[in-house]
Amino acid sequence: QVQLVESGGGLVQAGGSLRLSCAASGRTSSTDSAGWFRQAPGKERERVASITWSGGLTYYKDLVKDRFTISRDKTKNTVYLQMNSLKPEDTAVYYCAARTAGTLTWNYWGQGTQVTVSS
Repeated sequence: QVQLVESGGGLVQAGGSLRLSCAASGRTSSTDSAGWFRQAPGKERERVASITWSGGLTYYKDLVKDRFTISRDKTKNTVYLQMNSLKPEDTAVYYCAARTAGTLTWNYWGQGTQVTVSS
């Protein structure tokens, strides 16, 4: 099993910044990637960004690629999401997830952290 614990959410004004952290523990060697997803009220959960543990290959949703940066610290099994120039439409619960190695399945999820951007 892999455990994921997020931190860093909160309330920020439009144009502000937040940094989310996700600490992974357990059998992290069974995963090859970590990612951030978000779910706004009434909307489906969507992948915002992801990164491979080994090579640091990244993916970004088009709407955030110029504003968000995902990074990882392999020594700490921690993934970060730096969010700049936040907009009210970024308001959502943000979840950290880990993908089982060799698959497309995001099997492990954190509890989520609320990000609220006020206009």
